[in-house]
Amino acid sequence: MLTNTVTSSSYECTITVDCAIFGFQDNELKVLLVKRSIEPFKGYWMLPGGIMSEGSTLEESVNKVLYGLTGINNVHQEQVKCYSKVNRHPVKRVVTLCFYALIKPENHPVIAKNYVSEVEWFPINAIRELGFDHQHLVKDALDTLKDNLNRNLIFGELLPEKFTLKELQDLYEGVLGETLDRRNFRKRILQMNLLEPAKEKKKGVKGGPELYKMKKRHAK
Repeated sequence: MLTNTVTSSSYECTITVDCAIFGFQDNELKVLLVKRSIEPFKGYWMLPGGIMSEGSTLEESVNKVLYGLTGINNVHQEQVKCYSKVNRHPVKRVVTLCFYALIKPENHPVIAKNYVSEVEWFPINAIRELGFDHQHLVKDALDTLKDNLNRNLIFGELLPEKFTLKELQDLYEGVLGETLDRRNFRKRILQMNLLEPAKEKKKGVKGGPELYKMKKRHAK
């Protein structure tokens, strides 16, 4: 990957991208981590990330980094935050843009590539100490996910195109880490006016609960 730096007479700054990839399995929110095989922080788990590619946008660079380290390709990302603390990298000045993505783990097989020795899904509550400042990046990405889920029902691939309100509540509880009152949850979700009935019943489930889907958003 090509180095992308900003230079002046007094300093050199490297621009990188990191991505918190969240998945939802067995009613549990997980994040994809990679184990670094080179120094600094050799042997530490962290978010997949790397240097922004020359001639590429930040979003394009995220996809290139993900594919280059894990084999995951072409996933939609949401930007979280820019991190520019002077000493966040032990060797050089690095500014990073953090993103998050929401995928179904079963749809995206992973493989460790380049300077990564392992790739693994970790339950969000079982994350060990991470390399660099990635513990902070994961927290911020999770907070952004919670905010987007609460305000805009942005859940990417975490649910199928058509889903029951129970499946949606299970997702909320997994992401928020708390139990929600069923009646109040359904009332609030339907008042958001972002869902519409799919006019189908879920097959293979007792009682045949009604399926919903996101309303199509028309460009203004």
